[in-house]
Formats: sequence, C-alpha cells, structure tokens
Amino acid sequence: MQAIILCGGLSTRLGKTTEKIPKILLTIGNRTVLNCQIDLLSKAGVSEVILASGHLHDVIYSQVGEDMDGVKIRYAKEEKPLGTGGAIQNAFQFVDEFPVFVLHGDILLKGFSLTDMLSHLRQEMEGLLLGVSVSDLSSYGEIVADNDGRITQFREKQNVRRPGCANGAIFLFNHRITDAFPDKEVFSIERDVFPKLQNLYVHKVDSEWIDIGVPERLEYARKHFIE
Repeated sequence: MQAIILCGGLSTRLGKTTEKIPKILLTIGNRTVLNCQIDLLSKAGVSEVILASGHLHDVIYSQVGEDMDGVKIRYAKEEKPLGTGGAIQNAFQFVDEFPVFVLHGDILLKGFSLTDMLSHLRQEMEGLLLGVSVSDLSSYGEIVADNDGRITQFREKQNVRRPGCANGAIFLFNHRITDAFPDKEVFSIERDVFPKLQNLYVHKVDSEWIDIGVPERLEYARKHFIE
C-alpha cells in the first residue's frame, strides 16, 4: 500500500523555525515528524511513501533519501506551489493502486491506528476523512456529517469557541476521487474537490491529535507527544 505526505509548503507561520528545515523534519523528542508519520503508516501496511515536496526539497532528500525505517520513499517535487489538490494530483503519477492515504506533513496522532480507518472504507466511497473531536473549533475547519457519516458540509475556521469535529488532515482515497479534480494544475483539495463529492465520509475519533503548524502547538507537541 502507498501513501502521500504533503510537505512542500513554506510553513510561514513557524517563522525562523522552518527557514532552513521543513516542518516534516522538525524533532519531537528524538524523532522527526516524518519518523512519527512513517511509523503510523507502516503499522497500517504502507510500504511506500510519496513525499509531495517543494520548498526545501533538497534538504528533505539529503536527510531522508530513498528509505526510512524500512519504508520506500519517493518524491513528487513541485516546481511551483500547486495547492493541496495540485500537489496530490502531481503525486498520483506515482500511485500504482488504490486506496491511498494522504497526510498533511504537520500532523501527529497518539492512541490511534490507521488500520481502523482503512477497515471502514467502502468501495462506493470516494474517500474517507479523519475527523477529530475537539473542545475548541476556533483554530480548525469543521466537518459536518449525517448519521451515516456522509459529509454534508465543510465549515471554515470560525472565531466562536465550541466543541465539534475538526478536519484531521488525514485522508483515505479511492480512485474515484480523481473524477472530481478540476482541469487545472493549481487547486485546493478542500475547496475545489471535496464540496463536489456525494460519497465522501468521515471517520470520527477521540484520539490525541495535533498539527504543529504554529509555534505554540509545536511547543505543546514537544512536551506531550514524546513517547
């Protein structure tokens, strides 16, 4: 099985922390974010990871190479920013079979197995998105779904503090997802693809989850996500 990790962004919110090192190579304890994600994926049967790289690609390649922890590493380098959808589309040239996992490169999880998510994917679904229960949605996009788990709405970040189901930025796609891709090179998977889909579902979990895209959450992860 294969997976794609989106790691080509500029990471501007982390300031000088990521001027010379990409988010995916930041350390959490004695491991990088990529080490943590590879571990999560390999336990679900992933044997090859495609890094959708761009900014600081040479740094990633020099430190990671073509193998990490027994998992084969390939690169789908973007020559210009393609957006999340464009980066995924670019990486799909290396995908041999579906389903395929797609992860944002700044996500950490504890107490959760992607095998469970995989077991809930059905053939008629275009995809399954990880939804995480959070007490405060103000920093996250929200997933709204019906009683069967079919996604009915995506809501952008809101200033109101309330609990809900946050977009966990881990996706599991069947090949049919590509039918909704627009005929252009640069696009967003969240804004330009997901709203078009009729059979996109959410897999809700209560696990510990964090994205390390801002300094305070990176600091929190370094204190609380160390094994």
